[in-house]
Amino acid sequence: MIEVISAWLVKQNVGVEYLPYATAWVGTALIFILCGVSYYLSKHQLLVMIHKIVEHSKNTLDDLLLEHNVFSRIALLTPFLFLWFLTPHFLDPESLLGHFFLTFAKIAISFQVARCIDSLLNVIKSSYTRTARERYLPLNSSIQVIKLIVYLVASILAISFILGKSPFYLLSGLGALTAVLLLVFQDTIKGLVASIQISANKMVAPGDWIELPKYGADGDVLEIGLNTVKVKNFDNTITTVPTYALISGSFRNWRGMIHSGGRRIKRSVIIDINSVKFYQSSELEALAKIKLLAKYLAEKKAEIHESCLALNLDPNDITNSRQLTNIGTFRAYIEAYLKQHPKVHNEMTCMVRQLASTESGIPLELYCFSNDQNWARYENIQADIFDHIFAMAPLFGLRIFQHPTGNDWRKIVDKD
Repeated sequence: MIEVISAWLVKQNVGVEYLPYATAWVGTALIFILCGVSYYLSKHQLLVMIHKIVEHSKNTLDDLLLEHNVFSRIALLTPFLFLWFLTPHFLDPESLLGHFFLTFAKIAISFQVARCIDSLLNVIKSSYTRTARERYLPLNSSIQVIKLIVYLVASILAISFILGKSPFYLLSGLGALTAVLLLVFQDTIKGLVASIQISANKMVAPGDWIELPKYGADGDVLEIGLNTVKVKNFDNTITTVPTYALISGSFRNWRGMIHSGGRRIKRSVIIDINSVKFYQSSELEALAKIKLLAKYLAEKKAEIHESCLALNLDPNDITNSRQLTNIGTFRAYIEAYLKQHPKVHNEMTCMVRQLASTESGIPLELYCFSNDQNWARYENIQADIFDHIFAMAPLFGLRIFQHPTGNDWRKIVDKD
């Protein structure tokens, strides 16, 4: 083709001294024109036709290929392939311009192939995310490592094309730089090892609710990457945490709570010790009207009566005989109330226990699980339960402890 161009230029009366330059310019122009035409046909004709086929296809894989620009990146390969193929035919490969075009074409092809592989890996990732039932496979981290290797290979090839050396020649020199490479890629190596351990031990997966107070993270895991884990907090902010921090430190994963079907309620009511007392018979008769206590009181009265008969004691003898206390009866009422509550999980632990007394009073701790895990509804359920408990405490002759307020001091001053 070079001879054809030269012969045509001679016919056009181009001087012999200008012939090599004119041939180079004409050859370059023809290369650019043909490359431009090939890009136009692939981008605006073939790619448009592929888009129409994909739109009418029921297959989801081709939609992913289109979404991640696989076809677009392959189309962009066309002009670079034409440049590589046409340069030896239109330009002297040994000339500076021909050598530059060939080197540029090889480098461009290397990186464009790397970009195509990048898109295909994104397709694999998206396909896995849509179909996988469990997301413990460290696919995101593995794909990022593969991408890093692909672009590293493309860079080595590009350098070898520029230097005119074999890629193996460059790889042999990397052995001496091992320590430097380990230092440069230390975070990447640590992240890869961490992601494998996280996957193998099923520590966390995208979608899990985790807490890392050290990093201010409290929310749902969006993505587990090679170097960072993205957590969307409940205030809609995004916190990025180093991947290796999940195995080097501790964190809380709420996955078990979500899978269990219940959400724990663990909160205490502090009773004023001075309000604790034994019940009189008249007081028990009034409490018997409470349906939730009827069975409990009947059983306790029978037990106390049998105990007094066995010990030959007067049931009204508070000092020697067994008696019911208001705090014990209140605890039994709360437990009965929780077990019949429609929002308390009836197949999980439900109890009311008395903790060690403190300088503030006697804590009665409620330990149960709501059957609704939604945060807002869970807080409403918990608030409704304690609203009821606070309102019922005076009926049992109990006072809920709180530190004196300004209003309390004002009442004392007014009495004086």
